[in-house]
Amino acid sequence: MEISQIPAHEWEQWVEENDGVVLDVREPSEWELGTLPGAIKISLSELPSSLDSLDSKRPTLVVCRSGGRSLQAAMYLTMCGFEKAANMAGGMQALGMQP
Repeated sequence: MEISQIPAHEWEQWVEENDGVVLDVREPSEWELGTLPGAIKISLSELPSSLDSLDSKRPTLVVCRSGGRSLQAAMYLTMCGFEKAANMAGGMQALGMQP
């Protein structure tokens, strides 16, 4: 399964061009370090039980600390029928927003 890898510094452009949303799948303790503006916050472990709160027709850019969990989440969303799920490569670390 091929998941688009969006360079972290291009996240705003991707969201704007795709009329997308940002899904932050980090843990609540990580959200305290800062999140992207407008991000929907659902930790990876809560994602299966929270799918109904997301719009599967809306392009979704998934973000985490370094890009690993967000890639898993983007693959999961795709398997669940989301039309367009992408991974923010490098995650919040690449933006300097998390150690």
